[in-house]
Amino acid sequence: MSARPQGFFRWRLAYLSAAFAVYMADQASKAWAVRRLKDGEVVRAFDGLLHFSYAENPGVAFGRLQEGGEFGRWMLAALAALAVVGLLLYFFRTRRTDDRLLGAIALLLAGVAGNLTDRVRLGHVIDFIDVFIGSFQWPTFNVADAAICTGAALLALDLILEGRAEGKRQKAKGKNQKEEPTLGAEDLHALLPFALCLLPFALR
Repeated sequence: MSARPQGFFRWRLAYLSAAFAVYMADQASKAWAVRRLKDGEVVRAFDGLLHFSYAENPGVAFGRLQEGGEFGRWMLAALAALAVVGLLLYFFRTRRTDDRLLGAIALLLAGVAGNLTDRVRLGHVIDFIDVFIGSFQWPTFNVADAAICTGAALLALDLILEGRAEGKRQKAKGKNQKEEPTLGAEDLHALLPFALCLLPFALR
C-alpha cells in the first residue's frame, strides 16, 4: 500500500474542526430557541421570509411518525450513530484531499451528530427555522438539517463531476466510446457516505 499523501491527517483534522464548529453552532442555536421561543414567541426576519418558532420533533423528518415512542427514539438514534461511524470511516479511508468531498463529509458529520445529540439527550429534535416563499412554507428545520442538505448536495455534485472525469479518462485511454458506462469500485465506495447521510435525515 502506498504512503498517505503529504498533509493527509492535518487537512482532515482541519475539516473535523470545522465540523465541530458547525455542530456547536447547531447546539447553540437550539439552546437560543429553547430560551427565546419555547413560550410561543415568533421572531420574523427579512420581511417575513424567515420565521423562527419553536417545535419539537420526536418523529422523522418534517414531523412524520410522531408516535414512535421510546423504541422509535432509540432506533433512529442507533441509525444516526451508525451513519456517523460510516462517515468517519470513509473520511479517513479515502485518499482524496479535495475540498468538495471533505467539506461535504464534514457538513454531514456535523448535521447528523447535531440531531443525534438532541435525540439522545432530549428524546426529540429541536426545529425552529421556517422559510416562506410567497404562500409556500418549507417544513420547519434547524441548522443541523441545513448542514446535512448542503453536504448531501455537495456529495451528489461530486459524484456527478467525478463520474464525468472518469469517463473522460477512459476515453483518453482509447476505450470504445459506445460502451455502456458501469459502476466501478470507487463509484460504489463513494455511494456509501451518500446513502448514510440521507438515512438519518429521512428518518430523524
